Amino acid sequence: MTTGSTPGYQNRLILLLTLSFGFVFLDRNAFSYLAPTLTDPVKGLGFNNTQIGLLTSALSFTWALSAYVIGRFSDSSGKRKSLLLIAFVAFSLSSVLSGLAQGFAMLLAARLIMGLAEGPILPISQSLVVLETTEKNRGHAMGVMQNFGSNFIGSFVAPLLVVAIATHWNWRVAFFVCAVPGLVMAMLMSRYIREPQVPQSGKDEAGSMGVLQMLAVRNIWLCVVICCAMVAWMVLGWAFLQLFYEKVRHIESGAASVLMSVLGLSAAAFAFVVPRLSDRFGRRPVIVAFCLIGALVPVAALYYQGPLWILGTLIFLGWSASGAMPILMATIPAETLPLRYLASATGLVVGLGEIIGGVSAPTIAGRAADLYGLEAPLYIQAGCAVLAAVIALGLKETAPARAAKTA
Repeated sequence: MTTGSTPGYQNRLILLLTLSFGFVFLDRNAFSYLAPTLTDPVKGLGFNNTQIGLLTSALSFTWALSAYVIGRFSDSSGKRKSLLLIAFVAFSLSSVLSGLAQGFAMLLAARLIMGLAEGPILPISQSLVVLETTEKNRGHAMGVMQNFGSNFIGSFVAPLLVVAIATHWNWRVAFFVCAVPGLVMAMLMSRYIREPQVPQSGKDEAGSMGVLQMLAVRNIWLCVVICCAMVAWMVLGWAFLQLFYEKVRHIESGAASVLMSVLGLSAAAFAFVVPRLSDRFGRRPVIVAFCLIGALVPVAALYYQGPLWILGTLIFLGWSASGAMPILMATIPAETLPLRYLASATGLVVGLGEIIGGVSAPTIAGRAADLYGLEAPLYIQAGCAVLAAVIALGLKETAPARAAKTA
């Protein structure tokens, strides 16, 4: 724990970062919930499925680059708070730019800028959590910070709010409204979050371990591969489930948005459960189990034909796999490498996961949807979850309690 970090400050820090990351995903996910409107040539811009996939991939691409590059700069310079404030202002303005878009090129530019701004927020925020919290509760704190707000706000509240605004007014107003909370959170963080007191040696040595050296560590490259599969699983759900519900299952848009909101409700609930289970039973078995459970989402969407409330329950259970994401992206890297590489290691795993899983998967799936139908992205999503579970069997345990018993 950083010297002078009181329990009160730790709680305030986690609360602010949790809410802030929630509004990051409000902006990021708004596009997915507006996708059916944007494909409409009258109400939207008449995009096809390939363009929807490309726009989703664009944000993931720049998100990936900035996650590592700016995360590493954060480690080497010791600047965390100031970089967060700049990022929040920038991504909020890019949401305004999205609402002003007149065609594919302009919206593509807005999504690229948003990815650049949002990419470093997770690695920097997780480094703040690790530096300011105790080792015993590390997994739980990191899981809540990454998953609760992002999913409660970004996946539960967002589809209900964004679709309602777009229906009552239009899709442009929805993008404008999504820009406001990020600016508010920047003001709150400016006042209530401090720059952590990182030991000077951490700053001096932050650049001594390169990308290839990090990837030579077994847990790091395994986390990267698993993250690629699970980011693809997650992004495909965001990008294509709403389209699948409306275009293939012919579910009314309001009911479809409620089903999409189940993703956020599930992830918010399991943000507490999955990391806590990993603190107690170990990182590896929890990741294997929940990645495998993730295959339930596309399988239920494809094959279950009964009442919608039961489909929603199955989706709720299947989306619990999202609770494994912060363990993969931040907790295991933080427990594997020295603390001075916090943001760098997280940025590397997040960056490669985004650029391989988040960029390639939506583009490939969008093309497959145009060629073979909207069922194709869901088959790809199921395969990603199973692949991640198999690869996770190779992880070395890092949870302090379990690792100590093994030793």
